[in-house]
Amino acid sequence: MCLASILMSDTDVAPGIIDFSRATPEVTTSKPAADVLLAGTPEHRTQNFFSDATGQFFAGIWESTPGKWRVRYRESEFCHITRGTVYIEDDQGRGHTFRTGDSFVIPPGFTGTWYVKEPTSKLYVIFEAASK
Repeated sequence: MCLASILMSDTDVAPGIIDFSRATPEVTTSKPAADVLLAGTPEHRTQNFFSDATGQFFAGIWESTPGKWRVRYRESEFCHITRGTVYIEDDQGRGHTFRTGDSFVIPPGFTGTWYVKEPTSKLYVIFEAASK
């Protein structure tokens, strides 16, 4: 249990705290570009609930329909699967299946594939360091 939920009642959210159940996110839809798409016709819906003033830190909810595409990460991303199943494989062929309830971090520099096996939703937290 989160300490904040113990200290704050449902109607007493401290200023500056973003409550995903109450906030209005920035919603975008997208598809993998044709040059990275490997299988299926995946469609993504992103609900970004928070972006910091530097444009380096983001948090929200991402959803995807089934499909497979290549990825190249410049950012660090924490993921928590809330629905569905994905298989993530690096360029050396090492992969792992993540299901509802699983959490993981993808570091900057990771290259490989995302394979969404069934409709999937995840909570994400992204940090992308500023370019030097």
